[in-house]
Amino acid sequence: MSKRKIVAGNWKMNLTVEEGVALVSGLINKGLQQKVSNTEVILAPPMLHLLTLRNLVQNSAIKLAAQNCSDRVSGAFTGEVSVSMLAGAHIEYVIIGHSERRIYFHESNVSLKAKVDLALEYGVTPIFCCGEPKEIRIDEKQDRYVFRQIEESLFHLSEEQISKVIIAYEPVWAIGTGLTATPEQAEAMHAYIRKELANRYNADTANAIPILYGGSVNAANAKSLFNQPNVDGGLVGGASLKVDEFYQIIQAAQ
Repeated sequence: MSKRKIVAGNWKMNLTVEEGVALVSGLINKGLQQKVSNTEVILAPPMLHLLTLRNLVQNSAIKLAAQNCSDRVSGAFTGEVSVSMLAGAHIEYVIIGHSERRIYFHESNVSLKAKVDLALEYGVTPIFCCGEPKEIRIDEKQDRYVFRQIEESLFHLSEEQISKVIIAYEPVWAIGTGLTATPEQAEAMHAYIRKELANRYNADTANAIPILYGGSVNAANAKSLFNQPNVDGGLVGGASLKVDEFYQIIQAAQ
């Protein structure tokens, strides 16, 4: 199982560039000037912030991710940003398949598969999101629902390719709602995902793939979530917009 913890902050559509600079500066001043022991810190600001923040985080513990990318290489797709553009700007990660993209922009497992392929082709690490809505959880069909997401978007990959992917389990019913999966619920799903990865590939490959939990992670619950054997860190939403709280979450991962 991966021993590396990853704490990724997804800012979503929040903060001006100036506010983003202030937040990152605050984190660096808190103690992220240098690499954090055994923990990788990633921030996913709005696209407009990336180049400014890239210069700010150089030589710090912070790496950057885009919140989305196009499923096309290039062309007449107004408003889109290609993976090659991200790679050319030295952005190391990209979030793919966040539930808000699936819900509001109707992204399908097929289009997400194309995004994953492009990200890997251009050397950008995908943070692939999966997770079930509330009604699926109530009906206790969450395993099959999540399996279909990873099967249709990831299981075509070779062993070498899948080893370069980060998976984030984010139960839709816990995102921005204040509800959080219990540590036991998170662990059960993470263990299930890892089991299916092992079935498709092998145990060593499955154990090496980081699986993050996302869904109302905060300073109060981070430690109990991160202590679960199959939870390799968190994809943090609202709490990543607060310097002190996000730093506490990073500390909880150490």
